[in-house]
Amino acid sequence: MLSDIRSVHFVGICGTAMASAAAAMRDRGFTVTGSDTNVYPPMSTFLAERKVEVISGYAEQNLAHKPDLVVIGNALSRGNPEVEAVLDRKLRYCSLPELLKEFFIRGKRSLVVSGTHGKTTTTSLLTWVFESAGLNPSYLIGGIPSNLGAGARFTDSEWFIIEGDEYDTAFFDKRSKFVHYLPEVAIVNNLELDHADIFPDVASVQKAFSHFIRLVPRNGLLLANGDEPNLAPLLNVTHCPVKRFGLGEKNAVRATNLRFGATATEFELPSCKFHLNLVGELNVRNALAVVGAAKHCGLSNKQIQAGFDTFKGVKRRMEVRGIAGGVTVVDDFGHHPTAIRETLKALRIKYPGQKLWAIFEPRTQSTRRNVFQNDFPTAFGEADQIIIAEVAFANVLTLEERLDTAKLEADLKANGKPAHFLPDVDTIVHHLGQHAQGGDVICVFTNGGFGNIHAKLLERLGRR
Repeated sequence: MLSDIRSVHFVGICGTAMASAAAAMRDRGFTVTGSDTNVYPPMSTFLAERKVEVISGYAEQNLAHKPDLVVIGNALSRGNPEVEAVLDRKLRYCSLPELLKEFFIRGKRSLVVSGTHGKTTTTSLLTWVFESAGLNPSYLIGGIPSNLGAGARFTDSEWFIIEGDEYDTAFFDKRSKFVHYLPEVAIVNNLELDHADIFPDVASVQKAFSHFIRLVPRNGLLLANGDEPNLAPLLNVTHCPVKRFGLGEKNAVRATNLRFGATATEFELPSCKFHLNLVGELNVRNALAVVGAAKHCGLSNKQIQAGFDTFKGVKRRMEVRGIAGGVTVVDDFGHHPTAIRETLKALRIKYPGQKLWAIFEPRTQSTRRNVFQNDFPTAFGEADQIIIAEVAFANVLTLEERLDTAKLEADLKANGKPAHFLPDVDTIVHHLGQHAQGGDVICVFTNGGFGNIHAKLLERLGRR
């Protein structure tokens, strides 16, 4: 069925994963075109350098050359002129996860890293362990590992390491993306409610993960967080081996004698002591998943530690964006209450005795809604000062479903936490310019650009 495909058109080509896949398809000899409304660097430059033709804007005539296959990005929906033309003309189409499955993953040894949070760091660390061991893995990661410089690469090696997202695949395929990834090793790092636009409750998330777990072959491995209560009901399976990791006594891969430092963490397994240049308990759990997967695939403790020694982290995960006026500005992608809480705990270890500010932009489909209204007041417990920004795209949500920022501010104050609702970036930057002191640490939690707040903060703090 796939042998007659010679030309491929990507609708929504400028996403990082889409662009990487498009370039890889061209490298394999396919004629590749694409379209997007957001054609600008760095992805436009990336595609131009790889001689992939990109059309700015969506239009029916972009398909006039009758491509053999159209790959439709998951941000696209009915009403898009190219989507409508594909359906009208009955052109062959697929999602990006389907393309990855058939053209890049099938026949390889696929290691899929899933979980509500920690996926990007865990996938990056696992990839780097394999890379530093000389295994040259293919990978697709929802972030930019500092060691690798790109979120995706496709090689001829037998290994494919991929971040497995539970979000839905496309407008025409409402299954989670990770069901397409042919897992030999399935890592499930945790399981909580998120993506409130598609999952109404924890049970629906568990159902999605149960579908993923069902795909692990009998000669594979399900590697799961044994300390996660929401995951426990899904682990009583007999179709494949199951190994639990964590800090509790019942875990097969169990960390003991944890030692937390400002720049590194140590923990022990019965076979080895590991040193990690990352901070906090959350990263111990991420590292345990990597150890379990790597050892299953035949890597030695020495090879794993060599990867740990040289791992430089991931952009937007506790990433220091700069220091100005003695104030450290940190960027973090965290948005789920658990991720925010664990990140702040780690920052408290990294910056002991320093005043810690948390700046929060409710921007994701879940944080813009009130599903975590009662969780956020405790999530910010380690912060000394909290600033809450206006809910992004608030006008598309009703008041009844929207996060109540005034209530969150009041609840934080009731918990004894100084909190302020400051709606926009300029107001936040002005406030911090007046009140942040040398030695303070400001962590900005957002999954978007947030009005270039990091650069504006550094500029303002630097000219006081």
